[in-house]
Amino acid sequence: MRSSRPPTMNDVAAAAGVGLKTVSRYVNGATNINQELSERIGAAIEALGYRHNLAAASIRPGRSSKVIGLIISDLANPYYSVLARSVERVCTEHGYLLMSASSEEDADRHRLLVDRLVAQRVDGLVVVPPRQATTAWATSTIVHVPMVLVDRPTGPLESVDVHTVLADNAGGATRATAAMLAAGARRVAFLGDSLELYTMRERLAGYHRALTEADLGGATGTGPIEPIVSDGAHSVEDAAAVVAGFLASGEVDAVFAANNRAAIGAMEAFATAGRRLPLVGFDDFEAAPLVTPAVSVVAQDVALMGRVAAETLLALIADEAGPPMTHTLDVRLELRGSER
Repeated sequence: MRSSRPPTMNDVAAAAGVGLKTVSRYVNGATNINQELSERIGAAIEALGYRHNLAAASIRPGRSSKVIGLIISDLANPYYSVLARSVERVCTEHGYLLMSASSEEDADRHRLLVDRLVAQRVDGLVVVPPRQATTAWATSTIVHVPMVLVDRPTGPLESVDVHTVLADNAGGATRATAAMLAAGARRVAFLGDSLELYTMRERLAGYHRALTEADLGGATGTGPIEPIVSDGAHSVEDAAAVVAGFLASGEVDAVFAANNRAAIGAMEAFATAGRRLPLVGFDDFEAAPLVTPAVSVVAQDVALMGRVAAETLLALIADEAGPPMTHTLDVRLELRGSER
């Protein structure tokens, strides 16, 4: 079992069987080190989870940097802007500075950001994992740095033992789809982003559950309801193109837009075609209540999600948090008229 303290260069030197100066030269980029020694040092660094601490010289032992790191997926998405602002408010209230960065859904960039923030000796991390992350960055980081995952555990990280703050994605999707079925729709399409994303997989599961429950309940009276799934709406433009195809083919009579970009894309396609389909989106957005009819949505309390994540992290830093758990926050269905 690893020590509870971060490994040092002395630990690496001992594990590799080399001198401290050799390890120091290695981590500072020296290239004239014997290849066998380099390989031993590299293996020891990997085994110990050592990270070169760029800030060690400026912070005395036992002192806090009073800095929290936040890694989100997309700074351009208003959802993450609200999340970041909420985390920052909690940090400010407790005397911490927040350092924010975006992984842009790139696993390599994400891993680099984690390494750099840990090297800067942040006191903890709030992290939105990218869609294709492996467990390597998380399992090494949580040993030495308090961390909370937010919005998604994503992929293999679903098995990592760490505090996680999520929304009830499946439940919200079920309620949204059921609302359109109850209003008379039969061919409800799922319009979403890549199923590599945990949130999309959960929302698709909720969508399927609504179709199954309506079928079992005899809500349609015409036999099984077939799912219609599009998971290629990576942008507003992609979503608009998919919905334009739905309108042209006539195969769909309602749309469940599984994120705010998909809902906005659907609205653009409706405006271009001069006609619309029943629509419910997941995630509220500023323009949703301003159009006619106002867009019905599954609304998350994103500010609450950020606050819970930040407060949980601060409790971890203070060694006052309980064992790792998943905090699942409720969502609300706001029917404004577009579901009909």
